[in-house]
Amino acid sequence: MKNELNPFLTENYVSKEYFCDREKEVKTIKQKLENGNNLTLISNRRLGKTALIYRVFEEFYQQNGVGIFVDIFSCTNLKSFTETLALAISKRFPEKKGIGKHFMEFLKGLRPIISYDQLTGQPEIRFEYQAPKAYEHTIQELLQFVDNQEIKIFIAIDEFQQIAIFPEKNVEAILRTIIQTLKNTNFIFSGSKKRMMLEMFNSANRPFFGSAQVVGLEEIPLEKYREFIIEKFVQRNRIIDEDAVDFILEWTLRHTYYTQVICNSVFSECKKHVDIEKVKLICDEQLTAQQTTFMQYRDLLSPVQWKMLIAIAKEGLISEPQAKEFLLKHKIGAASSAKKALTALLDKEMVCTIETPEKTSYRVYNVFLMRWLERVFK
Repeated sequence: MKNELNPFLTENYVSKEYFCDREKEVKTIKQKLENGNNLTLISNRRLGKTALIYRVFEEFYQQNGVGIFVDIFSCTNLKSFTETLALAISKRFPEKKGIGKHFMEFLKGLRPIISYDQLTGQPEIRFEYQAPKAYEHTIQELLQFVDNQEIKIFIAIDEFQQIAIFPEKNVEAILRTIIQTLKNTNFIFSGSKKRMMLEMFNSANRPFFGSAQVVGLEEIPLEKYREFIIEKFVQRNRIIDEDAVDFILEWTLRHTYYTQVICNSVFSECKKHVDIEKVKLICDEQLTAQQTTFMQYRDLLSPVQWKMLIAIAKEGLISEPQAKEFLLKHKIGAASSAKKALTALLDKEMVCTIETPEKTSYRVYNVFLMRWLERVFK
């Protein structure tokens, strides 16, 4: 008998059956792209950007549109970006079918080094040009090939802020110039470093200024997420108490990745009935399993940074991290030291910002780390 797929996915997108809500976001993104707009999708890491993009691509696939997902998180220069783009296109258009066959023939004209993974059979593409201009030309050729197809193309470039730290000069200007020439292709530029992304698209002196409409991504509404979780248990002849679901959503702050991890574990371990005590036990086990990793963070941070991290974790959410009352309560020290510590924690992505129209607040980025710090440093 085939094993039943756990409905709470923590990696990869399968189908809308395993996707919770985001109906408003899907509609907004789809509508804007269909009307010829490029989009900037910004949110904290692991809030569900990638799954949302694939969900939108699924809608376009039903209308004979094609979505290409390009993850450039690990790219460090124009060379790796070019190779990642070429590989993403080749994966989207299998070599033995229509466009894919033409693409591989076209690709050979760009003088790549093509090899194949012995286990998966997937192609691996490398370029060994000497001059940066050759990579610029290749990127233009790759995007022009895609744009020339007789179908609508949507390209999502994930962790787009990476291009801002490439060693080559004017990468933003180069890509902006290439993209402006395309007629049949629209883009989603997504990223998790909010300050960098907003600066790239909102600063008048940057090439991508005004070139894309910004869409933010927030937590899934409580009622929608509660309904989704209960429904997935019921569909598989299991029961989960409502207070157990509410505990999960509160404990994980409805941050998609952490909510899915806990629900995945609860579904895996509980075959019939789930109560709140069982959920609490699983949450505790999750923290214990990661304790060794969490303890190492203390050695990577300065004493003031470590104190600041603990303080923010214990407060949950803090909007005035330099306030006298906060500094005295947690024995952090001078406001100047606190400011430097907070800046360092933001740069290390140990702390993230939560924006509202009224103010900017701060919390520990990793929800499991936050709950562990709460538990250990009471």
